[in-house]
Amino acid sequence: MIVELTGARVVDADEISHQVQRPGAPAYADIVAQFGREILAADGTIDRTKLARVVFADGEKLALLNGIVHPRVRAEELRLLEAYRDEPLVVFMVPLLLENGLESLVDKVAVVVTEDHVRRERLKRRNGWTDSEISRRLKAQWSDEEKVRRADFVINNSGTLDETREQVRRILQKLGIQCSQQN
Repeated sequence: MIVELTGARVVDADEISHQVQRPGAPAYADIVAQFGREILAADGTIDRTKLARVVFADGEKLALLNGIVHPRVRAEELRLLEAYRDEPLVVFMVPLLLENGLESLVDKVAVVVTEDHVRRERLKRRNGWTDSEISRRLKAQWSDEEKVRRADFVINNSGTLDETREQVRRILQKLGIQCSQQN
């Protein structure tokens, strides 16, 4: 929504994570070496669902994967943040920004929260995850209460898209950033 409303640049940690795990990319060979070819899809790409089942069932394996992926993601994030330094607005989208102590890289922190039952229903619908898969993943994150406590802005995404868009507009207005579209 921020991009729609402002044309801001985005540094998306999830997208970068996907990029560094593609065949031939920096983390691919190390992941396959550590977790075996059974985590690969038929086309040779990493099957993220298979890999997730392995790592979210074992904290040591999750730490191993993070040790492979995170440094490569972080290097690309820092490269992009530097490249966008003179842009009027850059959105640094990092699911675990606070948990990883990265808030020092940004001027303001906005946290998006939603009611637990809404979050779970959306994850089931979007990703096809089971309740236990969702619980394992949420366990790796701080509570919404802790994130809200550390945030400069909070967006409650439990309602409609229009309600969420209005919250985003108000935050942009507080920051003195003009919205370019009336979506």
